[in-house]
This record gives sequence, structure tokens and C-alpha cells, in this order.
Amino acid sequence: MQRILLLSDTHSYIDDKVLKYVKQADEVWHAGDIGDLSVTDSIKSLKPLRAVYGNIDDASARAEFPLHNRFKCEDVDVWITHIGGYPPKYNNRIKDEIKINAPDLFICGHSHILKVIPDKKLNLLHMNPGAIGKHGFHKARTMLRFVIDGGNIKNLEIIEFKR
Repeated sequence: MQRILLLSDTHSYIDDKVLKYVKQADEVWHAGDIGDLSVTDSIKSLKPLRAVYGNIDDASARAEFPLHNRFKCEDVDVWITHIGGYPPKYNNRIKDEIKINAPDLFICGHSHILKVIPDKKLNLLHMNPGAIGKHGFHKARTMLRFVIDGGNIKNLEIIEFKR
């Protein structure tokens, strides 16, 4: 069983409220637009981190993190990328691959809009945790946490802070 904290679009901002939840997780996943690497350094000092770079990230973030991160967590095939689209309108650069080789859990960021959508056609769960940073048009700062237990994704929670 793994307790996951999923966040995105920090845009160089992390605070003690977020770090409190980092400490409660087994792993933290970041879906891009990190901003300053001090954000990911803060997370990595507390818990294991899996991350991707986003469109605002500079060469240092791109050197440390990939564009796509695909891995297994327990028995769940996970794919994280920053700009991925939504079911059934996936981003052009991934739509062919996702149709051929769909993961169990597809995660992206970028939109600053929290969404969790099952894609019944591809038999996957899509998650976008929204934005936890302070930069952007979002009215609330959001992230997700959930548990992966074997092949099951359960106990999904939305964590929300006012801007």
C-alpha cells in the first residue's frame, strides 16, 4: 500500500501547509510547472518524489526531470506528463501512444483545473490535481491524495486551500 500526494503547477511556491501533507505521504508525484527547483528539493528532503517538467520549467528542471514519467506503483501502471489533455481529447503528442498502450492511471497538470475522469473506452483513470501554487487564474489551490493498494486506486481526497 502506497499513500500518494499528487500536485502540479507549484510555479516556484510551496509552503508549510503543503509540506504537512508531504510528510503524511509515502511518495509525492508532481505533474510539472515546478518553477524553482527549491520546491522539489524541499519535497525530496522529506519523501521520495516522482516528477516531470512543464512548459514553464527551465533547463535545470528539464535536466533533472523527464517530459514523461511512466512507472509501476504496486500493480498500477502510471503515466505522468504535464500537458496531456482530457478523455477523450488527449494532447496530439500522446494520443496515439495512449490508445495503443494505455496506462491504468494517466496524470497531467497544466490547466490549473482539478479533474478526475474515468476513461471507460481506454479503461484508465485520468487525474489532474489542479494548481497548488499561487501563480495563475485558479481561485483555489488544490492537490489530490489517494492510496494505491495492489491494483486498486482508492481513498481519493481533494485538498483545497484558499489563494
